[in-house]
Amino acid sequence: MQQEQKQPVLISGSTSGIGLAIAHRMAGAGHPVMLHGLMEPAQGAQLQRQFREKYAVECGFSAANIASEEGCAQLVAETREAIGQPSILVNNAGVQFTSQAQDFPTEQWHRIIAINLSAAFFLSRELLPGMRENQWGRIINIASVHGLVASEQKAAYCAAKHGLVGLTKVLALENADFGITANAICPGWVETPLIQPQIEAIAERESLDLEAARIRLIGAKQPLTRATAPEAIGELALYLCGDFANTITGASLPVDGGWSAQ
Repeated sequence: MQQEQKQPVLISGSTSGIGLAIAHRMAGAGHPVMLHGLMEPAQGAQLQRQFREKYAVECGFSAANIASEEGCAQLVAETREAIGQPSILVNNAGVQFTSQAQDFPTEQWHRIIAINLSAAFFLSRELLPGMRENQWGRIINIASVHGLVASEQKAAYCAAKHGLVGLTKVLALENADFGITANAICPGWVETPLIQPQIEAIAERESLDLEAARIRLIGAKQPLTRATAPEAIGELALYLCGDFANTITGASLPVDGGWSAQ
């Protein structure tokens, strides 16, 4: 199916960070967007209004808890009601918890696997029949460099992200004859508020200024000692939805400053 009009996009975990940056880029390109996150309804409605006013596109919001199959079905149903059948799915929602494997809490293991991996499967399963019927679709899984390599104290996160990379490949193979591509984006350090406390902790512990602490944190893993802007991930996601990317499928694309090249 040729894209006569911009296709609706569902982006899980899109009220902050990478997901929000992707939402802005998609809406800026004219795509109707479904925002999603565990945000109070009033805040979600405000964000929704901002998107509609800034980009003049249809925009919905859902606070569905996608840690369960039922929550994923709820998100899809609310998306269809708000913006129509989405032909582009960006599985971005994710959570983290760190601990040595022998001490890893069971509930944290199940939570990370549910949100970081199972939700991507359930959402894809819900939307694939419509994509197949239309002979066009894009599934973009926001994995991680930890879908390609491992780090200590991240057993569940690495397992989920490696699983997401594997799921991406299967979806690509199964849907290659239906105009559907599936790809994984694998970021390393990304410039979000989540890294600032780690930078400040290093600065205090090692008596460094913040810039030196930033380089110490990022350079411990990445040859390029700068974090990726969330907007760069948004640009890549948009590119994967375009015509020039129609033969890119089953790929795991590192955006990691050379981390996985080592």
